[in-house]
Amino acid sequence: MSHHPDDAGGPDHPGAAPRPGATAGSGPARTAPTVTVIVPVHNTRRYLDRSLGSVFAQTLDRHRIEVIAVDDGSTDGSGAWLDAAAATHPHLTVVHQPPSGGAGRPRNVGLDRATGDYVFFLDSDDHLGPEALQRLVAMAEEHGSDIVYGRIVGTGGRGAPVDLRTTSPRVSLHDSPVYWTLAAYKLFRRSFVERHALRFVEGRLLAEDLPFGITALLRAEVVSVLADYDCYYLHGRDDDSNASRQDVDWPAYLAYIGTVLAGLAAEVPPGPDRDRLLVRHFHGEILMPFAAPYLARDEAGRRAMRDAARPLVDRYLTDRVLAALPPGLRLRAHCLRAGLDAELAAVVRADSAAAPAPPRIEDGRAYAGYPHFRDPEHPLPDALFDLTDRIAVHQRLDGARWVGGVLHLRGTATLRTAGADAVDLVLHRSGAHHRIPAAYGPDGAWRAALDPATAAGGAPLADGVWGLKIGVAVHGAGEAAAAQGPAPVPALRREAWLVPEADGPVTDTAPRIVSHGPAGPTVAALFRSSPHGHLHLDLDHDGARRPLGADLRGEAGCTRTGRATVAARLTLPGCPAGAGLQFVLRDGTRTVALRTTVERAAGDRYRAHSRLRGGPPGTWRVALRLTAGGLRRELPVRSADGTGPLTLTVPDRRG
Repeated sequence: MSHHPDDAGGPDHPGAAPRPGATAGSGPARTAPTVTVIVPVHNTRRYLDRSLGSVFAQTLDRHRIEVIAVDDGSTDGSGAWLDAAAATHPHLTVVHQPPSGGAGRPRNVGLDRATGDYVFFLDSDDHLGPEALQRLVAMAEEHGSDIVYGRIVGTGGRGAPVDLRTTSPRVSLHDSPVYWTLAAYKLFRRSFVERHALRFVEGRLLAEDLPFGITALLRAEVVSVLADYDCYYLHGRDDDSNASRQDVDWPAYLAYIGTVLAGLAAEVPPGPDRDRLLVRHFHGEILMPFAAPYLARDEAGRRAMRDAARPLVDRYLTDRVLAALPPGLRLRAHCLRAGLDAELAAVVRADSAAAPAPPRIEDGRAYAGYPHFRDPEHPLPDALFDLTDRIAVHQRLDGARWVGGVLHLRGTATLRTAGADAVDLVLHRSGAHHRIPAAYGPDGAWRAALDPATAAGGAPLADGVWGLKIGVAVHGAGEAAAAQGPAPVPALRREAWLVPEADGPVTDTAPRIVSHGPAGPTVAALFRSSPHGHLHLDLDHDGARRPLGADLRGEAGCTRTGRATVAARLTLPGCPAGAGLQFVLRDGTRTVALRTTVERAAGDRYRAHSRLRGGPPGTWRVALRLTAGGLRRELPVRSADGTGPLTLTVPDRRG
């Protein structure tokens, strides 16, 4: 335990005294830690139990963790709490300093004192998952990572800045979402930080971590993502005092963002790569203030904000950036660049409305419901409103079950922001596709019945693997009635794969026998594709890909006199009432069919048994022959314990 009054941000001189009221600790020197957790603290006493407690509870050996908490002039008792915690946690160092106006200086002070191989920045109102440091360090050590992103979870009213879904030992800025979160809460290799002299901007409440985060990502050789564990919990404060929510001098803030982006432009030349990064900054910094903070100001204040933002728009808004923005931001950027002040205010006001206007569907395209669309007095290009490519299907599969030979599916589906007028089930295979109408209700629920014997426009579906999608259509004003005609052409249509939840409604995946029209029965099976989990239907008349009788187990025995018995049980979903089941014995050259008695029980369960008064001598493999119309299979019987094929040995009584 150690305490440091720090006025200059550097290490203490040898004779520095601990903070009044605190007790300096003593003890054996510690080995160098693996990771230093740096926690800036300013008036967050109510959250420290949760935040620092999550560090103390890490599964990583506590001797490998160094914690540096920097009290930045707190007045709510945070400093005293930290001192008390340090008395019982020898790996916690507390530094006290005057208030500096932001998290930048406390983090820099922590960096100056850090001794770990890695550093992790934890905000004092957030907390870590118990295994976070262990997993993050393991990832960095295995892959030589300079930076490791852990999965971020929003809670307490705050959303995660980015949804990290795929764990990857190495990503780039341009094929992953890592650039969309430049905040400090991630793991950095400390030698990398020092080699590039990375430090935070001091004295700023907002965006103080942008230069650090940008430079780190641009210069890192290996950036890794750990997405299969909730590492960092990002909290909203119950007193609404997060720095990002406090009042800001927005013109000064935008001027500061100009210096940040100038640094980015100095490192990344003009072109598609720079534009991809700038899209994030138009979302996150340049246009972010043009919302409630803009409306809250008088005209002079609004003018000052516009004047501060316009140079950024003029310099960095390329056609690629503009096209990549959603309509609301696209309109803001255009209005700023064109000096359309009244139109800008109207767009901001529309986004502040409790119920935003629905999109307009016209000629196969969707346009956001912002003011002045095709208003001759306010000429704004249609392209600014166009959100056609951004409309996606929002759907959920609630049920999938076989009734007889018909697959019944149900779920909910709509087009985000646009609603829906009609839904159908779509089957795709090798360029061919078939649509099956679905019943669709005003609550967004749909139901569809897929009969393999008639799904191809009244004809049987071809054998093969069919992908299942949901198709959703919405019609524009005046087009819904026309769409009821014999050949409706929806104004806007989208399709999406049916993707059941991992523990969702698709449990009936065993191969089954279904009617297949004139060709007779066939074998059908539902399955999820790998790795995306899309729902597919496999129709296989040969039964090779997904064999029937996976649970077929049996017993066989023979007396010395040659009396033999064979019995087996199996499940045969969809087996027709007139189907035949018969035991077959095979050796290297011969086949013997046995008279077989079959009993059917509930749940498509069958029991077959046969008795031989005097069987042919030899060792035989046992199979169960299934005959259902044109469907003929010989299903191998496995031993009762499932360890191997079932065999029957009949002695040769002639000797």
